[in-house]
Amino acid sequence: MVVRVATDQDVAELVRLRELLFVSMGRGADLSPEWRLACARTFEERLADGTLRAFVVDGDAGLAACAVGLVDRRLPGPGTVNGLWGHVSGVVTDPGYRRRGYARLLTVALLDWFQERGIKRVELHATKEAEPLYRELGFAERKDPALTWLAPGP
Repeated sequence: MVVRVATDQDVAELVRLRELLFVSMGRGADLSPEWRLACARTFEERLADGTLRAFVVDGDAGLAACAVGLVDRRLPGPGTVNGLWGHVSGVVTDPGYRRRGYARLLTVALLDWFQERGIKRVELHATKEAEPLYRELGFAERKDPALTWLAPGP
């Protein structure tokens, strides 16, 4: 299996795989044409400016799997002096290609990329099915809880 860096030629497939991720989480009803367009535009912009990296494995007719990482710049902290944080935004394998080790391979490639950029803190939200893999790769709960505020409305 060959891992490669995604290019702008892969945007449509990256959107398709991201859609599969949301469908698997029961969020398929929220995926509008506007969402697809905004998602594609964001992939294009962030691939171009280097704040997004996606590693992929090709399938027979499109992408078999991907791991997408984002770089965020925040205020420096004691463990993040450069202010750079990583976020794993999605690791997705097309159902026809599951159980082949793609998720592990792609996540390791993404973590290596973060380290090469001097990023020492990487966060993600895991599904129950993927949680054991991420724990094996060193992800753990932090002492400080992560809380989320969502604006009211659609």
